[in-house]
Amino acid sequence: MSEIKNKYKKRPDAGQFISDGMQPPERKYMLNPLQDLPELFALREKTELPLEEQELRTAPDLGTQTVDAPHGTVPDRLEAPEPPMLAVIGEIQLRQAQDLLKKYRQGKTNLDRRIVENDQWWRLRHWDVVSRNAENDLQPTSAWLFNSVANKHGDAMDNAPEPVVLPREPGDVQDAQTLSQILPVIAEHNDFEGIYSDAMWDKCKSGTAAYCVTWDTEAENGLGDISIRRASVLNLFWESGVSDIQDSANLFYTSMIDNDVLEQKYPQTQNKGAPVQGARYVHDDQIDTQNKSMVVDWYYKTRDETGRQAVHYCKFVGDTILYASQNDPAYQDGYYSHGKYPFVLDRLYPTPDSPAGFGYIDIMQSPQLYIDKLDAIVLKNAMMAGKPRWFIRDCCAVNQEEFADWSKDFVHVAGRLEDGDIKQIQVDTLPAYLVNHMHTKIDELKETSGNRDFAQGGTASGVTAAAAIAALQEAGNKLSRDMLKGTYRAYRKIMELCIELIRQFYNAEREFRITGRDGKTDFVQYSNVGIRDQPLPPAYPGQELEPGYNPAVRRPVFDVIVKAQKSNPYSQISQNETAKELYQLGVFQPENAEQALALLSMMEFEGKRQVEDTIRQNVTTQQRFAQMEQALEKMALLLQRQGVGLPLSTELPQPRLPLSHELPLSPMATSPSEKGTLGAKQES
Repeated sequence: MSEIKNKYKKRPDAGQFISDGMQPPERKYMLNPLQDLPELFALREKTELPLEEQELRTAPDLGTQTVDAPHGTVPDRLEAPEPPMLAVIGEIQLRQAQDLLKKYRQGKTNLDRRIVENDQWWRLRHWDVVSRNAENDLQPTSAWLFNSVANKHGDAMDNAPEPVVLPREPGDVQDAQTLSQILPVIAEHNDFEGIYSDAMWDKCKSGTAAYCVTWDTEAENGLGDISIRRASVLNLFWESGVSDIQDSANLFYTSMIDNDVLEQKYPQTQNKGAPVQGARYVHDDQIDTQNKSMVVDWYYKTRDETGRQAVHYCKFVGDTILYASQNDPAYQDGYYSHGKYPFVLDRLYPTPDSPAGFGYIDIMQSPQLYIDKLDAIVLKNAMMAGKPRWFIRDCCAVNQEEFADWSKDFVHVAGRLEDGDIKQIQVDTLPAYLVNHMHTKIDELKETSGNRDFAQGGTASGVTAAAAIAALQEAGNKLSRDMLKGTYRAYRKIMELCIELIRQFYNAEREFRITGRDGKTDFVQYSNVGIRDQPLPPAYPGQELEPGYNPAVRRPVFDVIVKAQKSNPYSQISQNETAKELYQLGVFQPENAEQALALLSMMEFEGKRQVEDTIRQNVTTQQRFAQMEQALEKMALLLQRQGVGLPLSTELPQPRLPLSHELPLSPMATSPSEKGTLGAKQES
């Protein structure tokens, strides 16, 4: 029989191959075990349908495979060395994801509306949110709420976080020290200070800040690097009813991209854009969305037969799949090996059964609204009193135009003018309790937001000392410190995700420039060799020869401690005052070491351990110098007996004790008793 070439096309949705014009072969390939969606398993029975009714779907990254087969026969097995992987994510799963996204968006409607309204309050446009009165009524806007939020943001920027990585095992000390040096460099490359500032505005206004920590494959000229960016809560969608986004079955993040840019990067999206949907902020300028498409990043979790959890990633626009990690052979164990969603939420005040919270604007809306309403009453009364109005009789022959025009020196009157013809309308002054109530509302807003006068540098009568003002500020910053503790917890999660991305992707050695506290620059080379999974030796000899042996692995684990950078000048002044007091008390004198350490044990301040180490080092240096002095005296005696050498009266150079780079230390001074002993020895 003559041979002809038949083309066998891969069916990613049904898990089998079919030949043009022929029945499917008996051999079928199993679906990916990582996929746990029940709809995929139902696809196996789809082969019972007629061939015309079966949809042929091919994953974007797989394409069509061609094999040679004898004419009129269907081969039992393909001649390819390995069977191609079946596309797990197809059109059916894509439609299911779109339905989930729609469901998640509906469950988040109230939150999105509140976030947009809070932004209007923040921009002093709350009269557009609350119900309007008559158009002629005054609508003043005072900035008490704005000032409180801005003050909280300033506290956050004065205490920006900084990571310190600690090992859990002695063998990981060097990697922990290196990670503590390179993590701030990675954050600086991502302009984390600006990201942190924008996120703290979101936290103070709406109660929730969102960060996204992903791997950017296009960074560093294709080498790839960690990407840290701010995420908008309006574009993030999770399962309703969960308190942690990591517990959500799926997670979606949407972004708006120009069609031209999208088609240039993904040619298969030409004329297949999707309209932009979802809540948006109210902007001053008109944003045209006609030539833009909504791109969706879909994250979801799966489990394999061993119970290991993996997170997968799919990017799509409309009905077109741009990328799916489960369709990529390189990421069958998960797109991110840490198994977590690459998003971190930082909420201010928690709400039950939701990963989002509410912020300062939510608790200050009511007092701010009544402050403005009372202010409108006061302003309206002042305008009525400042612009007098008059009663005029109909029979009065006064020229009303000239009477109302204050630029006219003379007002014409036809006839005789009686006393009752013109009478001024008297406007009563507002009662005192009304103005007092407005000030009470202002104080209420300050109290509820923790933005008292001392927090902004204001002082009451009788408080003039800088130390007293700093103490009052620290006492009044309880709410700010509580807010920052939540921010530091979120920052710790961000750094932990960065460490996991370094563990997964830093296969090539990279070089970092490190600037120390002393201003010196050093260059550090680092890769993930020391923090990757390390196989452990067999438990007993010969275990590695047993069938099915799978060696146990050790994964280096690190703890991230977050500390504040202390940019607040008042905190620096307080710390400097503490250092000067310790110096004046003689804490750094070696002869006072025992009393100084007892004093420090009852104190608590930043850098305490460093001061203790400096005191102990001063004592050790003095002891070594005393030993060297005794040895030199003995050597001088021996040399003098031999008729050579230095006289005993030779003065020895005074040692220079190590000084701390943060706290001023006094030079070591010899005690009077030691001087007397030394003088006696010289006279002898």
